[in-house]
Amino acid sequence: MSRSGADLALLLLGGFRTLVDAAIAELARRGHEDVRPVHDFAMRAIAAGADSASELGRRLSISKQSAARTIAVLQERGYVARDTDPNDARRKRLQVTPLGFEVLHQGEAIFDELRDQWARQIGAAELEAFEAHLTTLVGKQPVRFDTPRLDHPRPRRLTASGHHRLRSPPAPAARPAPRGTAAHPLPLPTGAFGA
Repeated sequence: MSRSGADLALLLLGGFRTLVDAAIAELARRGHEDVRPVHDFAMRAIAAGADSASELGRRLSISKQSAARTIAVLQERGYVARDTDPNDARRKRLQVTPLGFEVLHQGEAIFDELRDQWARQIGAAELEAFEAHLTTLVGKQPVRFDTPRLDHPRPRRLTASGHHRLRSPPAPAARPAPRGTAAHPLPLPTGAFGA
């Protein structure tokens, strides 16, 4: 039976959701029942240098307000902290805490365990071949969830709750009408040439 392109996309998405849902459930069993995928993406971006709500928003393609809400949740749970910038005492920088790094490391270990489960289910050689085929199809660079696709005409935005929404392209800025047009007439001269 031949499958459609949509079926393939749904199978790939289903594989992603299966792994992520299992990882979240296992993290909960290990005492981190409050971790969501967006929290992982945010902590990884912060660890990579996104040290403010504005920068985190840019890296995750979410609004500054959504980034601030995500930061507040992560701070409340002890996964990130704000520290004084050594170069500017007025500025507070975001940093992942030891607890946050523990969660990130546990998550990586869980994904390794889940990969091993899949290898046992379909065979290690089959899984390696599948990964090789996917690498051929999507490229060698891993997909980054903390940066928007530059070639996408309407970047997707991830809200603080982890849902996607489309961001409309910005409207072109209104430019004032040039002087001397009906919308903006030149002043009439006075004196020798006028009244």
